[in-house]
Amino acid sequence: MISGPRSIALFATLLVVVTAAAFGLSRLYATPRALDLTPPAAYLAAPVPVTADAPAAAPVGGQLVDQRWLEQTSRRTGIPLPALRAYADAQLSGVGGCELGWTTLAGIGWVESHHGTIDDRVLTLDGRSEPPIIGVPLNGEGPVAAIRSTPTSAAWHGDEVWERAVGPMQFLRSSWEPWAADGDDDGVIDPHDLDDAAATAARYLCASGRDLTSGEAWTDAVLSYNRSREYVEAVHAAATTYAERAGQ
Repeated sequence: MISGPRSIALFATLLVVVTAAAFGLSRLYATPRALDLTPPAAYLAAPVPVTADAPAAAPVGGQLVDQRWLEQTSRRTGIPLPALRAYADAQLSGVGGCELGWTTLAGIGWVESHHGTIDDRVLTLDGRSEPPIIGVPLNGEGPVAAIRSTPTSAAWHGDEVWERAVGPMQFLRSSWEPWAADGDDDGVIDPHDLDDAAATAARYLCASGRDLTSGEAWTDAVLSYNRSREYVEAVHAAATTYAERAGQ
Protein backbone atom coordinates (compact mmCIF):
# COMPACT_ATOMS: atom_id res chain seq x y z
CA MET A 1 0.00 0.00 0.00
CA ILE A 2 1.26 3.47 -0.86
CA SER A 3 2.32 5.52 2.13
CA GLY A 4 4.94 7.86 3.51
CA PRO A 5 6.78 10.97 2.30
CA ARG A 6 8.77 9.11 -0.36
CA SER A 7 5.60 7.82 -2.04
CA ILE A 8 4.04 11.26 -1.85
CA ALA A 9 7.05 12.71 -3.64
CA LEU A 10 6.94 9.92 -6.24
CA PHE A 11 3.23 10.47 -6.80
CA ALA A 12 3.80 14.19 -7.25
CA THR A 13 6.55 13.51 -9.78
CA LEU A 14 4.42 11.10 -11.79
CA LEU A 15 1.55 13.55 -12.06
CA VAL A 16 3.44 16.81 -12.50
CA VAL A 17 3.37 16.69 -16.33
CA VAL A 18 -0.35 15.97 -16.39
CA THR A 19 -0.98 18.64 -13.77
CA ALA A 20 0.90 21.25 -15.74
CA ALA A 21 -1.21 20.44 -18.79
CA ALA A 22 -4.49 20.43 -16.90
CA PHE A 23 -4.02 23.49 -14.70
CA GLY A 24 -6.12 26.40 -15.93
CA LEU A 25 -7.42 24.67 -19.04
CA SER A 26 -10.91 25.40 -20.27
CA ARG A 27 -13.87 23.07 -19.88
CA LEU A 28 -14.48 23.27 -23.65
CA TYR A 29 -12.28 20.59 -25.19
CA ALA A 30 -13.67 18.38 -27.91
CA THR A 31 -15.39 15.38 -26.37
CA PRO A 32 -12.98 12.40 -26.20
CA ARG A 33 -13.89 8.78 -26.68
CA ALA A 34 -15.89 7.28 -23.86
CA LEU A 35 -14.15 6.18 -20.68
CA ASP A 36 -15.45 3.68 -18.18
CA LEU A 37 -13.27 4.02 -15.11
CA THR A 38 -14.35 2.35 -11.91
CA PRO A 39 -15.10 5.06 -9.35
CA PRO A 40 -12.28 5.34 -6.82
CA ALA A 41 -12.90 3.86 -3.39
CA ALA A 42 -14.01 7.34 -2.56
CA TYR A 43 -17.13 6.45 -0.67
CA LEU A 44 -14.79 5.65 2.17
CA ALA A 45 -16.67 7.59 4.83
CA ALA A 46 -15.39 10.89 6.06
CA PRO A 47 -16.55 10.51 9.68
CA VAL A 48 -18.67 12.96 11.60
CA PRO A 49 -17.30 14.26 14.92
CA VAL A 50 -17.25 11.85 17.84
CA THR A 51 -18.10 12.81 21.39
CA ALA A 52 -16.41 10.03 23.35
CA ASP A 53 -12.99 11.66 23.19
CA ALA A 54 -11.87 15.24 22.99
CA PRO A 55 -10.58 16.18 19.53
CA ALA A 56 -6.84 16.38 18.99
CA ALA A 57 -7.16 20.05 18.10
CA ALA A 58 -9.94 22.60 17.95
CA PRO A 59 -11.85 22.22 14.67
CA VAL A 60 -12.73 25.19 12.51
CA GLY A 61 -16.15 26.68 13.21
CA GLY A 62 -18.89 24.78 11.39
CA GLN A 63 -16.59 21.86 10.56
CA LEU A 64 -18.44 18.58 10.00
CA VAL A 65 -15.62 16.05 9.74
CA ASP A 66 -14.06 14.47 12.80
CA GLN A 67 -10.87 16.31 13.77
CA ARG A 68 -8.89 13.20 14.71
CA TRP A 69 -9.68 11.56 11.37
CA LEU A 70 -8.82 14.78 9.61
CA GLU A 71 -5.37 15.06 11.16
CA GLN A 72 -4.56 11.36 10.75
CA THR A 73 -5.74 11.27 7.13
CA SER A 74 -3.91 14.46 6.27
CA ARG A 75 -0.67 12.83 7.47
CA ARG A 76 -1.35 9.61 5.56
CA THR A 77 -2.32 11.23 2.27
CA GLY A 78 -0.17 14.34 2.21
CA ILE A 79 -3.25 16.50 1.57
CA PRO A 80 -3.02 19.81 3.47
CA LEU A 81 -5.41 19.75 6.40
CA PRO A 82 -7.52 22.78 5.27
CA ALA A 83 -7.97 21.18 1.85
CA LEU A 84 -8.91 17.78 3.24
CA ARG A 85 -11.42 19.47 5.55
CA ALA A 86 -13.02 21.17 2.56
CA TYR A 87 -13.34 17.93 0.59
CA ALA A 88 -14.62 15.86 3.50
CA ASP A 89 -17.13 18.50 4.64
CA ALA A 90 -18.46 18.76 1.07
CA GLN A 91 -19.16 15.01 1.18
CA LEU A 92 -20.66 15.00 4.65
CA SER A 93 -22.89 18.01 4.07
CA GLY A 94 -24.52 16.37 1.06
CA VAL A 95 -24.35 19.74 -0.69
CA GLY A 96 -23.92 18.05 -4.07
CA GLY A 97 -27.07 16.03 -3.78
CA CYS A 98 -25.47 12.77 -4.90
CA GLU A 99 -23.13 10.12 -3.50
CA LEU A 100 -19.86 11.91 -4.10
CA GLY A 101 -16.75 10.83 -2.20
CA TRP A 102 -14.18 13.23 -0.80
CA THR A 103 -11.40 11.53 -2.73
CA THR A 104 -12.95 12.53 -6.05
CA LEU A 105 -12.81 16.16 -4.94
CA ALA A 106 -9.26 15.60 -3.69
CA GLY A 107 -8.28 14.16 -7.08
CA ILE A 108 -9.59 17.24 -8.84
CA GLY A 109 -7.99 19.53 -6.25
CA TRP A 110 -4.61 17.88 -6.82
CA VAL A 111 -4.73 18.08 -10.61
CA GLU A 112 -6.07 21.63 -10.70
CA SER A 113 -3.81 23.31 -8.16
CA HIS A 114 -2.00 20.84 -5.86
CA HIS A 115 -4.70 21.61 -3.30
CA GLY A 116 -4.11 25.33 -3.57
CA THR A 117 -0.33 25.11 -3.15
CA ILE A 118 0.81 25.18 -6.79
CA ASP A 119 3.93 27.25 -7.55
CA ASP A 120 4.94 27.37 -3.88
CA ARG A 121 1.72 28.99 -2.69
CA VAL A 122 0.68 28.64 0.94
CA LEU A 123 -2.78 27.34 1.85
CA THR A 124 -4.00 29.21 4.92
CA LEU A 125 -5.99 27.60 7.72
CA ASP A 126 -9.21 29.08 6.35
CA GLY A 127 -8.60 27.43 2.96
CA ARG A 128 -7.24 30.32 0.91
CA SER A 129 -4.18 30.27 -1.31
CA GLU A 130 -1.58 32.97 -0.82
CA PRO A 131 -1.18 34.49 -3.32
CA PRO A 132 -4.56 33.78 -4.96
CA ILE A 133 -4.59 31.45 -7.97
CA ILE A 134 -5.42 32.95 -11.37
CA GLY A 135 -5.29 30.52 -14.27
CA VAL A 136 -3.67 30.93 -17.67
CA PRO A 137 -5.38 33.13 -20.29
CA LEU A 138 -7.79 31.13 -22.43
CA ASN A 139 -6.46 32.67 -25.64
CA GLY A 140 -6.61 29.69 -27.99
CA GLU A 141 -2.88 29.03 -27.85
CA GLY A 142 -1.73 25.46 -27.29
CA PRO A 143 -4.34 23.17 -25.74
CA VAL A 144 -6.69 25.88 -24.45
CA ALA A 145 -9.85 27.19 -26.04
CA ALA A 146 -10.20 30.84 -26.99
CA ILE A 147 -12.74 32.47 -24.67
CA ARG A 148 -13.17 36.22 -24.48
CA SER A 149 -13.47 37.82 -21.10
CA THR A 150 -16.60 39.72 -20.07
CA PRO A 151 -16.76 42.75 -17.78
CA THR A 152 -18.24 40.52 -15.10
CA SER A 153 -15.55 37.85 -15.34
CA ALA A 154 -12.77 40.44 -15.67
CA ALA A 155 -13.77 41.69 -12.23
CA TRP A 156 -12.72 38.24 -10.97
CA HIS A 157 -9.34 37.88 -12.61
CA GLY A 158 -8.35 41.30 -13.98
CA ASP A 159 -7.93 40.25 -17.63
CA GLU A 160 -10.14 42.41 -19.84
CA VAL A 161 -9.32 40.40 -22.99
CA TRP A 162 -9.23 36.68 -22.20
CA GLU A 163 -11.16 34.52 -19.78
CA ARG A 164 -9.26 32.87 -16.92
CA ALA A 165 -10.22 30.29 -14.30
CA VAL A 166 -9.71 31.27 -10.69
CA GLY A 167 -9.18 29.66 -7.31
CA PRO A 168 -7.89 26.27 -6.18
CA MET A 169 -10.61 24.36 -8.05
CA GLN A 170 -10.16 26.53 -11.17
CA PHE A 171 -13.67 27.75 -11.92
CA LEU A 172 -14.68 29.97 -14.78
CA ARG A 173 -17.22 32.55 -13.70
CA SER A 174 -19.79 31.08 -16.08
CA SER A 175 -19.51 27.64 -14.46
CA TRP A 176 -19.26 29.01 -10.93
CA GLU A 177 -22.38 31.13 -10.75
CA PRO A 178 -25.05 28.43 -11.33
CA TRP A 179 -23.60 26.13 -8.65
CA ALA A 180 -21.90 28.44 -6.14
CA ALA A 181 -22.19 27.28 -2.51
CA ASP A 182 -21.08 28.59 0.89
CA GLY A 183 -19.10 25.57 2.02
CA ASP A 184 -17.99 26.97 5.39
CA ASP A 185 -21.21 28.84 6.17
CA ASP A 186 -19.43 32.14 6.73
CA GLY A 187 -21.92 34.16 4.70
CA VAL A 188 -19.49 34.74 1.81
CA ILE A 189 -19.28 32.64 -1.36
CA ASP A 190 -15.79 32.96 -2.83
CA PRO A 191 -14.02 30.81 -5.45
CA HIS A 192 -10.70 31.53 -3.73
CA ASP A 193 -11.99 29.87 -0.54
CA LEU A 194 -11.40 26.13 -0.91
CA ASP A 195 -14.32 25.31 1.39
CA ASP A 196 -16.66 27.13 -0.99
CA ALA A 197 -14.89 25.85 -4.10
CA ALA A 198 -15.12 22.20 -2.98
CA ALA A 199 -18.82 22.55 -2.15
CA THR A 200 -19.44 24.21 -5.51
CA ALA A 201 -17.49 21.48 -7.31
CA ALA A 202 -19.66 18.88 -5.56
CA ARG A 203 -22.82 20.57 -6.86
CA TYR A 204 -21.32 20.83 -10.34
CA LEU A 205 -20.30 17.17 -10.44
CA CYS A 206 -23.67 15.98 -9.12
CA ALA A 207 -25.65 18.01 -11.66
CA SER A 208 -28.63 16.33 -13.33
CA GLY A 209 -28.88 13.71 -10.58
CA ARG A 210 -25.82 11.71 -11.62
CA ASP A 211 -25.21 8.43 -9.75
CA LEU A 212 -21.46 8.68 -9.22
CA THR A 213 -21.21 5.13 -7.89
CA SER A 214 -21.22 3.90 -11.50
CA GLY A 215 -18.08 4.09 -13.61
CA GLU A 216 -19.77 5.67 -16.60
CA ALA A 217 -21.52 8.38 -14.57
CA TRP A 218 -18.36 9.13 -12.57
CA THR A 219 -16.40 9.51 -15.80
CA ASP A 220 -19.07 11.73 -17.35
CA ALA A 221 -19.07 13.94 -14.24
CA VAL A 222 -15.31 14.46 -14.32
CA LEU A 223 -15.40 15.00 -18.09
CA SER A 224 -17.94 17.75 -17.50
CA TYR A 225 -15.32 19.47 -15.34
CA ASN A 226 -12.67 19.23 -18.06
CA ARG A 227 -13.27 17.45 -21.37
CA SER A 228 -9.93 15.72 -21.61
CA ARG A 229 -9.26 12.01 -21.37
CA GLU A 230 -5.88 12.69 -19.78
CA TYR A 231 -7.56 14.89 -17.19
CA VAL A 232 -10.01 12.16 -16.19
CA GLU A 233 -7.24 9.59 -15.92
CA ALA A 234 -5.12 11.94 -13.78
CA VAL A 235 -8.04 12.66 -11.43
CA HIS A 236 -8.81 8.95 -11.17
CA ALA A 237 -5.18 8.11 -10.39
CA ALA A 238 -4.97 10.77 -7.71
CA ALA A 239 -8.33 9.91 -6.14
CA THR A 240 -7.54 6.19 -6.07
CA THR A 241 -4.14 6.78 -4.51
CA TYR A 242 -5.65 8.97 -1.80
CA ALA A 243 -8.28 6.33 -1.06
CA GLU A 244 -5.56 3.68 -0.69
CA ARG A 245 -3.47 5.82 1.62
CA ALA A 246 -6.45 6.84 3.75
CA GLY A 247 -7.67 3.26 4.08
CA GLN A 248 -4.53 1.88 5.76
